[in-house]
Amino acid sequence: MPHYICPNCKDRSIDIDGKEGLSDDAVACRRCGFGFLFELMDDYYPAPTAGLVVCDREGRILAVGRGVFELTGWSESDLIGADVVEAFKLGGFEEERNPARLALEWGVRRLDEKLELRTRGGVSKPVKGDFFPAYDDDGGLLVALTPRSA
Repeated sequence: MPHYICPNCKDRSIDIDGKEGLSDDAVACRRCGFGFLFELMDDYYPAPTAGLVVCDREGRILAVGRGVFELTGWSESDLIGADVVEAFKLGGFEEERNPARLALEWGVRRLDEKLELRTRGGVSKPVKGDFFPAYDDDGGLLVALTPRSA
């Protein structure tokens, strides 16, 4: 059974067919009204301090949810269209082990990646990254960034 999460409010839900009622409209968030839900293979419980980022199949940012601004200082309008790794200056991995690229290329989850990001103010911040490939026809990626203690 498909599991869904709202990239904005982090509300989790289950839907049998991925449609809203009897129409062909994609499932939207009933809690906050966000325009779409991200399908996951397994249920996922993000931390309350996590920020969710939705990317296309090339790793470019399509939308950001609550928590991203608080974590990074970047607003959604600053980030739309940017590569997720470059936008947050994600580091802590070798180039060939880029977790976003691996998740997109192989279609596998990458959980608990120990990363560093650069905030809008230029501060390096340790974060945990969870990367989920999309399982719909559009492809894409969901990235959960959660602060961690150094």
